[in-house]
Amino acid sequence: MTEGRTEPAEQAELLPGMVRASVKQAQAKARATRARKAAEVPISDVEPVARVLVDVPLAHLDRPFDYAVPAALADDAVPGARVKVRFAGQDVDGFVLERSSTTDHTGRLSPLRRVVSAEPVLTPQIAALVADVAERYAGSRSDVLRLAIPPRHATTEKQPSPAPAEPPVAAPSQSRWTGYDRGPAFLGHLTDGGSPRAVWSAAPGDEWPTLIAEAAAATLRSGRGVIVCVPDGKDVARVDVALAETLGPDRHVVLTADAGPARRYRDFLALSRGARRVVVGTRAAAFAPVTDLGLVVIWDDGDDLFAEPRAPYPHTREVLLMRAEREGAAALVGGFSRSVEAAYLTPAGWAHELTAPRDRLRQAARIAIAGATDFELARDPQGAGTRMPKQVHEVVKAALTDGPVLVQTPRAGYALALACERCRTPARCDTCAGPLALTSPTTPPACRWCATPAVGWTCRECGAAGLRAPVLGEARTAEELGRAFPRVRVRSSAGDHVLTDVPGTPAIVVATPGAEPVAEGGYAAVVLLDTWLLLGRDDLRATEEALRRWSNAVGLVRPGGRVLAVGDPAHPALQALVRWDQSGFAAREAADRAQAHLPPATRLATITGEPGALDDVLALLAPPDHLEVLGPVPAADDEERLVLRTPRAQGADLSRALGELQRIRSARKLDAVRVRVDPPSV
Repeated sequence: MTEGRTEPAEQAELLPGMVRASVKQAQAKARATRARKAAEVPISDVEPVARVLVDVPLAHLDRPFDYAVPAALADDAVPGARVKVRFAGQDVDGFVLERSSTTDHTGRLSPLRRVVSAEPVLTPQIAALVADVAERYAGSRSDVLRLAIPPRHATTEKQPSPAPAEPPVAAPSQSRWTGYDRGPAFLGHLTDGGSPRAVWSAAPGDEWPTLIAEAAAATLRSGRGVIVCVPDGKDVARVDVALAETLGPDRHVVLTADAGPARRYRDFLALSRGARRVVVGTRAAAFAPVTDLGLVVIWDDGDDLFAEPRAPYPHTREVLLMRAEREGAAALVGGFSRSVEAAYLTPAGWAHELTAPRDRLRQAARIAIAGATDFELARDPQGAGTRMPKQVHEVVKAALTDGPVLVQTPRAGYALALACERCRTPARCDTCAGPLALTSPTTPPACRWCATPAVGWTCRECGAAGLRAPVLGEARTAEELGRAFPRVRVRSSAGDHVLTDVPGTPAIVVATPGAEPVAEGGYAAVVLLDTWLLLGRDDLRATEEALRRWSNAVGLVRPGGRVLAVGDPAHPALQALVRWDQSGFAAREAADRAQAHLPPATRLATITGEPGALDDVLALLAPPDHLEVLGPVPAADDEERLVLRTPRAQGADLSRALGELQRIRSARKLDAVRVRVDPPSV
């Protein structure tokens, strides 16, 4: 080897080190350049400090950070504006929470990089609500902000919002609230600027969207705003029409996830700018920036669509009630049924009840139960052989002379499960052991897992070749009713084909729960089939949910219409339906759960993750007094789950403890876990 020369192998070893050194030098030079330029930026003389909430989902960084306000950005960097800041070596988004003249930071403040938009989209009220929700559900404010503030649409933002609608609407000559005890007083308080809180049990056949619109009109007459949250787009459309008829055109906006980005942002700006003061929408509307909020309304709060599927998983009902408490607004929790959580609001005096007199309820609907005989129950314990007793055909036949009939069945499809006709053993696929099902009357049975046709199937237990269907869907139900009433039109509403409304002419409408269309003038009769199937769900809320779905179907009947439920006449949920006593049922259910230390009598949280991650949780968790730790138990996908519960009065302590746990885990970069406070089901 010649002295002084470097061989290729040695050069290859030196190159990575040279590259790393060059990169470090470039980074150091860039930092020095940025620091020099930042020092040269003139800072505003008026309120030179901006407290910014940066969009970083790390729990230990969930706090405001102080930045210097350049003089060139002083007019645009207003509280609520979107900005770009330098954070952890990169440019990140953030919101200005406030401007200040002082800071607790001892060093030099980094200046704001730029103002993305001077539009104050994060109002002080929403910023405070976001902080409350994040603490309540042990999450970060950046996650809640994604739920509260829609993405910016620059073109829409440049357009002016419409002028505020004036003057306030006039009071109606005759209010529908006169049919409820304390109803007129409730409207009177809203009109006078008061903040009454009520849990409202709607009567069957009442036009609940119109009643909500009248409450909104009363609040608007006092110069205050209104938020109305409903479960889905179908309900939004009904309330939208009622608000337009009651308030007049161009007095409210609609906020739903289905709206395009431009329309959603335009309606959001109309609220934040004060051009509109009434909004109806789904769960995202709970964070709408309504000026001078006077009333929050949630309809059918037991619907699981109100449970946010994204972290930190807040429930719309709780968000609205927290907001009403913080902003001093009135609250109305309504529905044909009543959730156990809503039942907790009245005994404590936080809200009072709005109910119809008992004699009016008796006239609203005639509800009866068609039960199975002892012989039929012994022959088929699930009652499948009696799903359409003769009373069903009698009610349907009589009602068809006056108008449409609604038939609710719990499952969509044709025959979702098959069993041996002789021994009732569930039918399984010979290839993969999956369940067999029928998709139509013209196709052979096939496996629901591998789609293999089960031609020539025989029972492995008894050798019989016949099949029966213990669980039937709406398609099979419509087929049976079509044969029984050949001259009547039969329509289905389920799955991907959901009807929003039907005419008031005689017809049979077969629908699954939640897909029932609204009939013009109401249904002449409502039939509830397979009630045992809804009651048989393995869930804490199975009975409550069954009563809610039945009540919503009965709510579509016209005044004086007939209702027939097929099931066990002795079941408490069906008895509550017959008496239209959902409030009493919810109160009894709440008492039973309190004895068993179940929600909502307790604050409950679940922590799900890999076994090692849960070991870290148990080591780091600083449990408050009275906290019970249950588990861990196996969960899906090789994970385990912890269940934590504490008395309702100590619920805030549990949320704070979980929030601190998340901050410690985030700072130490431990494996992620999913924390859910008050999950809808356990």
